[in-house]
Amino acid sequence: MKLSSINEAHNLEEHALTLVGREIYEKLIKGYTEKQWGKHCVELPSSILLRIPMRMTFNNNYFNDIYQGVPQEGYNKLIDSLLEDIEVRLNTDFFEAQDYYKAIANKVLYTGKIDEFYRYCYGKLEYRTLRFETELFDTPNYQGNAVVNYTSIDVPYTRVIEHKHFESFGEEVYLNPKTVISKEYPAEWREGLEAFYPVNTDRNQELYDKYKQLANNEENVIFGGRLAEFKYLNMDEIIRKALSEAERACNK
Repeated sequence: MKLSSINEAHNLEEHALTLVGREIYEKLIKGYTEKQWGKHCVELPSSILLRIPMRMTFNNNYFNDIYQGVPQEGYNKLIDSLLEDIEVRLNTDFFEAQDYYKAIANKVLYTGKIDEFYRYCYGKLEYRTLRFETELFDTPNYQGNAVVNYTSIDVPYTRVIEHKHFESFGEEVYLNPKTVISKEYPAEWREGLEAFYPVNTDRNQELYDKYKQLANNEENVIFGGRLAEFKYLNMDEIIRKALSEAERACNK
């Protein structure tokens, strides 16, 4: 593995070349990253790469955490339990009755797009969305794993999820003769689609900082999550931040 001799990395590509060299960069990073973000790696900040652990070991786990997993019966079950006996209104546009919702609560937790909250007064931030293709197969085991990433630019999707592997292991997998997979296709976000990921270019970061200054002056609104904080956050980070914010709000 020959590493680049670049002294100071100015973008994701240069940073990757200094960390893993061109061969690994082109096989594992370049195609996946450009599909995910819809931009060339030289247009993206090196900070995006910091989420990927670099290890010179045989440890093939994505994270370095000692314990890894998902809630038993999935996140839907967890959220349903957390919201038990709490009024939930679905298919409701916060902005159609913003003053009403602010008036009925001491605190509002806003997890939507921060630029939308401020009516795009400084301009629109960039987001990425996902399109899913779900298929049912007459086989008990499609890929042998919950998630398989496809790093080649020639494959239009970034990963395939085989859902049964999140809860079925070993021989349990073969008790059900069918399996369901989902393919993830990244796409540019536009009005009417669900925003999934903030695009953290320098231009977007400068724009977000302006919105963050407005958010800092809000007394009764908490901005939380990927879209409201314009930050790529993992699930464990989200849960930790949610618990911290809840404790902080209750102690005021």
